[in-house]
Amino acid sequence: MISEAPERLNGRKCSLILGTFQQRAYPLEVLQKNSETPWKEEIQTGAGNFVLLGFTDDPDLQSLLLLQDLLLSMYLVTVLGNLLIILATISDSHLHTPMYFFLSNLSLADIGFTSTTVPKALRNIQTQSRVITFAGCISQICFSFVFECQDNLLLTVMACDCFMAICHPLHYVSIMNPRLCQLMALGSWLISILGSLPDTLTILRLSFCKIIEIPHFFCDLPEVLRLACSDTLINHIVVYSVTIILGVFPLIGILLFYSQIFSTILKISSDRGKYKSFSTCGSHLLVVSLFYGTSLAVNLSSIATVSSKMSLMSSVMYTMVTPMLNTFIYSLRNMDIKVALGRVLNKMLPLRERMDAHLS
Repeated sequence: MISEAPERLNGRKCSLILGTFQQRAYPLEVLQKNSETPWKEEIQTGAGNFVLLGFTDDPDLQSLLLLQDLLLSMYLVTVLGNLLIILATISDSHLHTPMYFFLSNLSLADIGFTSTTVPKALRNIQTQSRVITFAGCISQICFSFVFECQDNLLLTVMACDCFMAICHPLHYVSIMNPRLCQLMALGSWLISILGSLPDTLTILRLSFCKIIEIPHFFCDLPEVLRLACSDTLINHIVVYSVTIILGVFPLIGILLFYSQIFSTILKISSDRGKYKSFSTCGSHLLVVSLFYGTSLAVNLSSIATVSSKMSLMSSVMYTMVTPMLNTFIYSLRNMDIKVALGRVLNKMLPLRERMDAHLS
């Protein structure tokens, strides 16, 4: 019996060690299984929903009712103001000139640019829902690029118009004829649409996680690329290439045009002539400064800081404040627009009185 005790003891030790090993091995298998399964479940290509954190993610921006009223007011001012400029340009024959023709196209682009993002943000605040589909996100990126590029190209075309009016006034009428103006406007729209395709189509090849949170109130392309789980090298190459071609080159053109304009203005002897020449392009120069200033602020804030609040406020300035201020810049600083707007409003008041009388 004494000789059998050590054998039983050794058997118990072996079974105990084996059981302990099995207990430790099982959680390892479970851990390995759990570490592989979510990765396969979370990655998907293309389809899925995005979460727009936007204004509702930050407690400091949480007074939703006040925020909703503010956004709605800014949106209505932007749309109505630009629509009035378009109506005034179409209805008043005195404004059938190249400058106001391009201005009406710029107003249309501002309406489209704002309408791409703001209505969705207002709906999210109203319904407390922050979800946007993959198709909706791609649509926002595509249309935002189209109207943003259109703004950029139209500002370049308007700078060319100012250059011709100040530097070559004798040939202005013959060169800037209606046919050329229509071709320039149509060409800018076509280039904007075609330029949006590379950025948009290359997103379709990316893989995303199931739950994607974008720290904006709209689908911003850099933020979407940051959340991609697959390689985005091709996307970044396309983005930088398109930005250089459709963003940097037009800006260089604007700077070259204005260098010639300022050189011509400085050669004018009378102060009155200098003021009249500068007032011709003063509103456009202010809009160019506002457009590129806010665009630069958005890009620098997204690169230099990780604060989503700073990047959000820069995006608000760029997408909502700038299109709204464009209407005030061109309407308050331009006497022709003021007179034309007065005529449009005077025509609308009798129509409203007739409608009220008919309804009563």
